[in-house]
Amino acid sequence: MGKGYRQGRLGEEIRKIISRMLLRDLKDPRFDGRMISVSAVDVTRDNSYATCYITVLDMAGNEEKADMQKNEIIDGFNNARGMIRKEIGSKIKLRHVPELIFKIDESLEYGRRIDEVIRSLGKEDEQ
Repeated sequence: MGKGYRQGRLGEEIRKIISRMLLRDLKDPRFDGRMISVSAVDVTRDNSYATCYITVLDMAGNEEKADMQKNEIIDGFNNARGMIRKEIGSKIKLRHVPELIFKIDESLEYGRRIDEVIRSLGKEDEQ
């Protein structure tokens, strides 16, 4: 069964609120100098949980360093979870503000890997 209309609208509103807070209110040093965006928010049917997918666009260096940076960013969001929920509660009229779960969005990296595989297949065909 597909995602309900209300969950989609609520997820989009939460995404907008968190994105605005990233620009103005969240002053965590772990976010400094990094391009961070909220790519999507999925809300459960009962509105008790909202999974927020975070995209970090400027991961530098090797995979180990990138993983450490991702963990730092998730820790920063987890530390600000209470403030974010309070802001969501003040902006959206809800009986219960969803519990926030933050995850790194891996779809860009996955897409790059798929693109590399397709390109390598094209090069093999030419040879």
